[in-house]
Amino acid sequence: MIKPLFTLLLTFASMLSLHAQDAHFTQFYASPLLLNPALTGGFDGQLRASTIYRDQYSGVVETPFTTTAAALDFRFPLKLGGRNNGDAASAGIVFMNDRVKEFDFVNNQIMVSGAYHKMLDKRTNQILSGGIQLGIGQRNINYNRLSFQDEFSINPNGSSGFFGSTREDLPTNNITFFDANVGINYSYAPRGGVGLYAGVAVHHINEPDISFFSRDDDSLDPEPLRRKYGAHVAGVIPISGKTSLQPRALFLLQGESALALAGSNIRFQFDEFSSTALHLGSWVRAVRDFDGVSPDAVIALVGIEYHNFLLGTTYDVGLSDFTNGSRGRGALEISIAYLGSYENDSLLCPQF
Repeated sequence: MIKPLFTLLLTFASMLSLHAQDAHFTQFYASPLLLNPALTGGFDGQLRASTIYRDQYSGVVETPFTTTAAALDFRFPLKLGGRNNGDAASAGIVFMNDRVKEFDFVNNQIMVSGAYHKMLDKRTNQILSGGIQLGIGQRNINYNRLSFQDEFSINPNGSSGFFGSTREDLPTNNITFFDANVGINYSYAPRGGVGLYAGVAVHHINEPDISFFSRDDDSLDPEPLRRKYGAHVAGVIPISGKTSLQPRALFLLQGESALALAGSNIRFQFDEFSSTALHLGSWVRAVRDFDGVSPDAVIALVGIEYHNFLLGTTYDVGLSDFTNGSRGRGALEISIAYLGSYENDSLLCPQF
């Protein structure tokens, strides 16, 4: 009984008390369209197809929370005045599914985005990008999977359980809403030199109402999806001809909650002419909640580049009081990306 009850509490916390915090990925650069709309088309190539999967709380609840995202974006070089000066436009689409399987609580989002990449200095590959993202979200829950106190009954044969019907006045179990995000990004990527990538984004700028209850009762206040502010920075520091250090940092602020993630990858290229490389990394995540700031997880990453394909795997080892009962078992993430007509000379954003 404990695990289903715990899952129910987590579900309603995400619906009510935590003011609908967004799902997040540890491999935040592996899902660039969810990180910052300005990263749409932020690569040196023509197209990018990517997907990422996260399995969370498998050691705490019977059926883990899962989050999946898939994206496709295109980059179009622009010829202004009859010549290509490095400017480009881009367009993309991303779909995300966040699910609590125990109760079929589902959050779906589909967003289309566009960005413009302005070349500031072609010699050092300095690019300033701006992007916007528009789309719809949909949330639903299966009330048949929920049990309430007034359903509990004891049969004449002595068996007990949630056999009765509830008198709870439950609202419509399916809602949709409009959402909008904006962002900017700066990249400095000289060939063979130290690279710098930094961006800021604002998600849910319209703060849409995501309450199940206020849709049916005008007397109730709406429950907004709080505006989320994000900042990310990354670097590429060459160590040798085949090895580079790739530090990363992310900060998110949404309502009363905040998240900080920092660490570094090391990229090992098999040889100077190889299109295959190995990534190893370690990060630390901290969160701010109602109890203050505390460490949440340590993370290990293994990634591989092979020709135009990128594969990344991370595992979060939980440090918070919430995950103590699971002996540190946390979240597994797997990301896969394909880059079409890809040139690995001047990336506009890091791979993982």
